[in-house]
Amino acid sequence: MTPNQLNRKKTILIYIVILSMLGLIACIAVLFPHVRQMIMTLIEKILRRPIFEYQAWYHAFFSYALTGIFFILFFDYCTLTNSGRLLVNQVKQEIKDCLSEIDFRSFRKPFFFMLGVYLLGILTIIRANFLYMDDIGRSIEGWRGWYGWSRYVSEFASIFLHADSNLTDISPLPQLFAMFFLSISSVLLVYILGDRRITTVRLLASIPLGLFPYFLQNLSFKFDAPYMTLSILASIVPFLFIKHKKAFIFSSVVSLLIMCATYQASSGFYLLIAVILCFQDWNRRKKSDKEILAFLGVATFAFCIALAIFKIFLVRSPGSWAEKYASTSIHPIPNMLSGILENIKDYAIVVNQDMCMLWKIGIALVCIFFITKSVRMSSRKKVFSFFTSILLICLSFILSYGVYYLLTKPLYEPRSLYGFGLFLSLLCIYVVSDYKKIAIVIALALNWSFFVFAFSYGNALADQARYTEFRISMLLHDLSNLYPDQPEETISIQLENSIDFAPTIQNISKHYPLIEKLVYKRLSGGDNIWEYFYFLKHFNYGQNRVESNLPVFFPIDFRTLDLPVVLDSYYHTIKSDGIHCLVVLKH
Repeated sequence: MTPNQLNRKKTILIYIVILSMLGLIACIAVLFPHVRQMIMTLIEKILRRPIFEYQAWYHAFFSYALTGIFFILFFDYCTLTNSGRLLVNQVKQEIKDCLSEIDFRSFRKPFFFMLGVYLLGILTIIRANFLYMDDIGRSIEGWRGWYGWSRYVSEFASIFLHADSNLTDISPLPQLFAMFFLSISSVLLVYILGDRRITTVRLLASIPLGLFPYFLQNLSFKFDAPYMTLSILASIVPFLFIKHKKAFIFSSVVSLLIMCATYQASSGFYLLIAVILCFQDWNRRKKSDKEILAFLGVATFAFCIALAIFKIFLVRSPGSWAEKYASTSIHPIPNMLSGILENIKDYAIVVNQDMCMLWKIGIALVCIFFITKSVRMSSRKKVFSFFTSILLICLSFILSYGVYYLLTKPLYEPRSLYGFGLFLSLLCIYVVSDYKKIAIVIALALNWSFFVFAFSYGNALADQARYTEFRISMLLHDLSNLYPDQPEETISIQLENSIDFAPTIQNISKHYPLIEKLVYKRLSGGDNIWEYFYFLKHFNYGQNRVESNLPVFFPIDFRTLDLPVVLDSYYHTIKSDGIHCLVVLKH
C-alpha cells in the first residue's frame, strides 16, 4: 500500500471516529426526557400544529436513539476492528461467489411468462379502478401513514414511487410494480425449490403465491400493493445464498428486516420455505441429519435475530385507535402457549369457513398427492416418511400465519392470511415436479380456479362501486334538498346499518363465500373512518363535515337521541333535528 493510500485510509478512519462520536452523543442525548421534549416542541413549531399521537412519537424517539447507538457501534466494529473488517470481507466474498453461480439470463423468459400471467390475473382489478379502504384517505389527503405501523420501507419507498411526499393516485403503476415483484418471487421460488430447474409447469404451480383469493385483497390496495409484494420477495431472496453460511445469515437478517418494515404478514414465509427445503433434503438423503439440523438452526437463528432487532429497536405502537381491530401486543409468558393454540384454532376455522367446497377438495387432493409422492420418492422408511410428510403439512400450515400467533388480538382479514397461498404454492410445486400426470392436472386445475376467481373478483369490485355510487348519489341528493343552505359546521351525520352487496356479488357468494369479505362496501355505519371519508369528502359534501363526522370524534351515539324522521325512502331513512343527522341505510 502506497503512502498516499495509507494517509487516505487514516483520514477516512478519523472521519468515521469523529462522526461516530457525534452520532453517539446525539443518540445518548435523545435518551433523556427533556431532550426529547425539546425535539417534539421544535417539530411542532416547524409544522405549526400539534403532533398527532404525541406520546407515541415521544416514546418512539427513545427507541430510535437506541437503534442509532446499536447501528453506530456495529458499523464501528465492522470498519475499525480487524475482526470486523475480516468478517465484512468474508461476507462480501461469499455473496459474490453465490451470485456468480447463478445464471440470471435463464430467469428472463420465466419472469416475463409469470409477469404476463399475473398481469392477466389482475386485469379486472385494475379495470375496476376501485379505491380500497386506505386508498380513499391517501388519494384525497395525500398522506402516507405506514410509519405508524413501523413500515419504514413502505413509507420512504412511496416517496420515491410517487415522486413526492404528498401521495396521489398513480394507479395502475403501483400494481404494475407489485406484479414485477411477484413475478420475480415466483421465479426465485421455483428456482430454489426445484433444484435450480425452472419449468413452465412449476411456474404455473406457483400461481397461488400471487393470485390466491386472500392475496387479491392485498392487490386491491392501489397504494400498498407494491410494498406488500416486496415483503414476499424479501423473504425468498436469502435462499439464493444458502450454500454459504455467513452470506446466508447476513442476507437473511437484512431481508427479514426489509420484510418487517414493509408488511409483517409475510413473517412466516422465511421459515416455511426453510422447513420445506429441509424436508426435501431429509426425504431423499441429499444431506446428513446433522447438516439439515445445522441449516435449520442457522435459519432460525437469523430469523430470531432479525425479529429481535425489529421488536427492540424499530417497532412503535400505531396508537390506541388501531387496537380496535388488531393488536401489536403479544401474549404474556404464562399465557403464551394457550394463546398460541387458541390463535391456531381460530386461524384454521377462518380458513375452513372461507374456502368453497371446490377449493377444499382440490387442496385435499394436492395434500394427498404430496404425501404419496413423498413416500414413493423417499430414501427413508416408507412409514416414517408417511407420518413425517403429514407432520410437515400441519407444520407448514401453522407457519403460514407467521408470528401473528403471538399477538393477543391477531388480524384475520384476508390481507393478513395470504401466507396460506405460499403454503399451497410450495405443495403444488413439489407435486408437479417429476411426478404423475394426474397430480399435475389436479394441481393446475386448482390453480386455474384461483385464476378464474380473480376475474370474478375484479368485476365484482366494479359492480359494487357502481351500486355504491348510485346509493351515495341518492343519499346526498336527499341531504342537499333537506339542508340546501345549512352551514357546514352546524350539522353532523352518522350512518346506521349498511347497504347490501350488488346482485352479481350475491350470486358469486352462493359458491364462493369469501367474496363478501373481499369486496368492500364503502357505505356503512360503524367506526370505519373510510365510510365517512368516501361519501362525504370524495363527493365534496363539505370539508368541515368530514372532520366532524369521523366516528372517533362523535361525542354521542345519535341512535340514543329521539330524532324525528324527516325523510323516508326506499333506500334510507333520515332522522334529524337540524344539528344531528342519523341516516338509517336500508338493504
